[in-house]
Amino acid sequence: MHSFDKDPDHVAVEQVLRYARQRLLMDPIPLDGPQTEEYLTSAAGQTITAAGLGAPRAMELFEHTLAPACLSTDHPRYLSFIPCAPTREAAAFDVVVGASSVYGGSWLEGAGAVYAENQALRWIADLAGLPECAGGVFVPGGTVGNLSALVVARHTARNKATAAGTGARPWRIAATDNAHSSVVSMAAVMDAEVCGVPVDEKLRLTGPALRKTLEEHGPETFFAVVATSGTTNFGVVDDLESVADVCEEFGLWLHVDGAYGGAGLAAPSVRHLFNGIERADSFIVDPHKWLFAPFDCCALLYRDPELARTAHTQEAGYLDVLTKATEWNPTDYSIGLTRRARGLPLWYSLAVHGTDAYVEAIESTLAVVRHAAREIEARPYVELVREPDLSVVVFRRLGWEPADYQAWTDRLLAAEFAFVVPTTFRGETLTRFAVVNPHTSKEDVTAILDTMA
Repeated sequence: MHSFDKDPDHVAVEQVLRYARQRLLMDPIPLDGPQTEEYLTSAAGQTITAAGLGAPRAMELFEHTLAPACLSTDHPRYLSFIPCAPTREAAAFDVVVGASSVYGGSWLEGAGAVYAENQALRWIADLAGLPECAGGVFVPGGTVGNLSALVVARHTARNKATAAGTGARPWRIAATDNAHSSVVSMAAVMDAEVCGVPVDEKLRLTGPALRKTLEEHGPETFFAVVATSGTTNFGVVDDLESVADVCEEFGLWLHVDGAYGGAGLAAPSVRHLFNGIERADSFIVDPHKWLFAPFDCCALLYRDPELARTAHTQEAGYLDVLTKATEWNPTDYSIGLTRRARGLPLWYSLAVHGTDAYVEAIESTLAVVRHAAREIEARPYVELVREPDLSVVVFRRLGWEPADYQAWTDRLLAAEFAFVVPTTFRGETLTRFAVVNPHTSKEDVTAILDTMA
């Protein structure tokens, strides 16, 4: 299987590269859609066999049966969840990363890749205003990023308590119910408790509400506060400045989850909403969301990376050559040891296009969402739920029940016209547009709103 057989191996490689090239240059991109398991069983059958299908048949199955049964998250009218719209350069370079067998966990094994990734991380750190000493690592996604940061926060808090001789072992995290679901899930993994903080009328975490919650439950029981810079459902940016004040007052770790919205740091029109983020102890943003990288990629940054290295470095005899070295080893800054150099596609796209192009692209998506908000306000049958902070707009169709929203979603998808699913908020079914694709146009959102009339 690993021996080189010129003809079959060339066929397999050429077919894969042909498909990749065709998909990367496709315009327009088909939306496609899911199929039932029964259909796929009938159309594809048993694909794993003792003798193998051979490259031509396996590629034919993927290209004509399996791939069309997957939604294209980079379609301009894929506006649900948070889409993924990588630049062609980033997506193409992902092929290079896979083909190159680069291990991105240590400087010894992947110095060039680590160097490039660190330059991309530095650009993000500079957007956030983090100090020159800040650094981190690219991890698979926001869930792993949040967990890694919170592990460091708890480790640091307990070390402080031990040094102070208090014997305290803080177990609580402060966050609002707008925080990403991964915060609650990761707290469960850590056997920690999330203590809810009420939001203000703008759905934000604020310093005064945080202080009240800490005082009610005992600040010594907390090891971290999780603020959000762009909630997934509404795109809300918390009042980071006042939250940072309270964290500083009580000596608590401030983690800012910017998995979706952190890319807005690059946009001058909304940069003021993030004031205070420069005081965070840790921060994440997913380039596969609004920074135009392919799945899966989360940038995790620490104000003081040494605290993360102390918490995460794995010790083993065979790792001594790495752990005793002075160079930057990415696996020392998050959970997990084996890692793909998943930051390279973002680095390549940044290197090709320059950061000014990213600013322009992000601002273009914000302009589309502002247009959508004005269109909603102008139509008598829909109503804006909240003025958007970033590139998510939530609205209701007056007179509709949950079944009406679902039927509308199904019609749009069946026609391969658009993918817009319902959401819920405080018991009410609503819908939303999440715009992170610069190819999504004002005409696209107008056409979708027309179908609700």
